[in-house]
Amino acid sequence: MTMGNMENVHDSKQDRLNTLQASFEAVLGQEELFSKIIDFFPYPIEVFARDGIAVMVNRALLAEFGVPSKDMIIGKYNIFEDPAIERLGFSDLVKEVFNGQTRTVTNIKVPLKSIRERYRIENLDIDSIYQDATGFPIKDEQGEVSHVAILLITKRIYKGKVSIANAIEYLENNWDKEFNLNEAAKAAGLSPYHFSRVFKSNVGMTPHNYYRKLKIEHLMEKLRDTNLTVKEAFDACGLEYNGHSFSVFKKHVGVTPLKYREMTIK
Repeated sequence: MTMGNMENVHDSKQDRLNTLQASFEAVLGQEELFSKIIDFFPYPIEVFARDGIAVMVNRALLAEFGVPSKDMIIGKYNIFEDPAIERLGFSDLVKEVFNGQTRTVTNIKVPLKSIRERYRIENLDIDSIYQDATGFPIKDEQGEVSHVAILLITKRIYKGKVSIANAIEYLENNWDKEFNLNEAAKAAGLSPYHFSRVFKSNVGMTPHNYYRKLKIEHLMEKLRDTNLTVKEAFDACGLEYNGHSFSVFKKHVGVTPLKYREMTIK
């Protein structure tokens, strides 16, 4: 799929979210039906009461994190009291959702360590997982927020290779610096040659291509900032403002940087 269809894709995602929200609101007063719809929803989802306490979770969420039972979450987990939410800087966003706004955060590195400790999970063979999270209010007939739902979409999972997960974290924390294979390999605890082979085997691309992908993703974000010129967006990402960089961007995204900006700030 090319970025030429970006606006249609964005609209389609928003339409699906609106439909989902409307479906939940339509059965809000029918607890059994509401519970069934949540439970059989194909993506991990968690529903909270106004006080932040979890009142529903579905099978997909339990399976995603290896939680043995819903009873370990429902009535016990309070999103307002989760230190990981504050540590990740999402406290204000959560409050906004509970105040009636829909908010999405992309590419979250899930705090697996705290999840493992909270639910005493010992057999989850995942080193790192990255998700998009969308929180949206579920309103009653009077238009007041009755519940809040958090929908999770898994983007990437890395299993069985702690060394590669460490290298990915290094690259994602240093995307704005010059690429350094030796430092990435050091983060993985491997020799540069062995690291490159293992990285590509697990991730599907070389470390440098992954680094370049991160650069492009951050450039896309900067291009959506209308306070920056296109050149300033490139400078902020440490990229040369020239034909080669334009070609690399188009190869990854499907359109030129200028076209991408036009498409995303209409």
